[in-house]
Amino acid sequence: MSSAIEREFRNLRKDFPILKRKINGKPLVYLDSTATSQKPKQVIKVVSDFYENCNANVHRGTYQISEEATEMYEGVREKVRKFIGADSIEEIIFTRGATESINLVCYTWGEANVKRGDNIVTTIMEHHSNFVPWQELCRKKGAELRIAPITKDGKIDLNKFYKLVNRKTKLVAINHASNMLGTINPVERIVKTLYPKPYTLNPKVLVDAAQSVPHLPTDVKKLSCDFLAFSGHKMLGPTGVGILYVKKDVLETMPPFMVGGHMIREVTTKESHWNDIPWKFEAGTSNIAQVIGLGAAIDYLSSVGMENIRKYEEGLTRYALRELQKVRGLRIFGPKNVKDRVGVISFVMEEVHPVRSRERVSSRSTSNGVHPHDIATLLDQEGIAVRAGHHCTMPLHREALDIEASARASLYIYNTREDIDRLVKALLKIQKMFT
Repeated sequence: MSSAIEREFRNLRKDFPILKRKINGKPLVYLDSTATSQKPKQVIKVVSDFYENCNANVHRGTYQISEEATEMYEGVREKVRKFIGADSIEEIIFTRGATESINLVCYTWGEANVKRGDNIVTTIMEHHSNFVPWQELCRKKGAELRIAPITKDGKIDLNKFYKLVNRKTKLVAINHASNMLGTINPVERIVKTLYPKPYTLNPKVLVDAAQSVPHLPTDVKKLSCDFLAFSGHKMLGPTGVGILYVKKDVLETMPPFMVGGHMIREVTTKESHWNDIPWKFEAGTSNIAQVIGLGAAIDYLSSVGMENIRKYEEGLTRYALRELQKVRGLRIFGPKNVKDRVGVISFVMEEVHPVRSRERVSSRSTSNGVHPHDIATLLDQEGIAVRAGHHCTMPLHREALDIEASARASLYIYNTREDIDRLVKALLKIQKMFT
């Protein structure tokens, strides 16, 4: 990573007011962007300006500030379309987050199309939001949930994955990047393999892109997915707003998710008729300020450049993986090659007390290491914010990795090598405390 790129991204830090905070008397090092990202002043200002100058409901008013709000709100749909390479704004649905986006697909397309005897294929590394909805749908429908395992280096076992897909497969639900392992899954390659010519299989493909859209250039046409879900708050935008992309021909066949409000075209005492897509799927009052804030976040990311963001984060992740090796007994999960991962680094601290190998206890025990929750608490005393727990990936933790919890440091555009240095220094201090 060149010094010029480092300087450019270091200059971005001034746009994030929260980074001026001190925690326990020490400058904040924020390493939990996988959970939620910080917001630049440009996003904060846009949201504030909306409330101060043209706060009104959208689509309904014929007065000036309502029309201004509608124009701003609908303008974001075009920004999203361009940002992910969709063909039409009709393919872009606003939701409250990636979780709601995935549930929308489950309760509309899934309820209408998955039948007894069918199957849905997913992976053991999925976030609960891309696992539990399909688990429940299969339970209700009498379908089978097929779960692909991972390899030792934290990648999907593609040989086993492909064997799970057959003529009864209605959906493949997969994340583009793991929120725990950091693994970037080869979605484009997987879809091309699932759709050979002549077509013999025809499963729909849903991509959970909550951890990829904020970090990687995204083109839904290249991915060839039918559905793609992500959240605004993980990409510098406000909380409470998400996106669901659906191919137009698929979306046109789907029943509404919720009814009432703007998703209605006409209502009589005998029947109701739905609005056009995508508004058919946006019942009730919209998250107007949040959507407008998301538009500002997209503007910010676009001005930096997603290719530049990816390049910077690769260099930062490479540095972090190297420096963390200085901490004895630290077990890091996920691929070793930064080309195969985003800046999500989950780890456990094992073997703080040296023991003979035959005396080692189960990897689920913390008697010979430091519990991830203790690590997070002690790091907080140093002003460093990381996440600890199962990260909404219980099957991955317990059934694939044989651990109960992990600590997770996640990187974004406002992080620096100095942040990594402080993390490593603090972990060495924690290690010394427990030795």
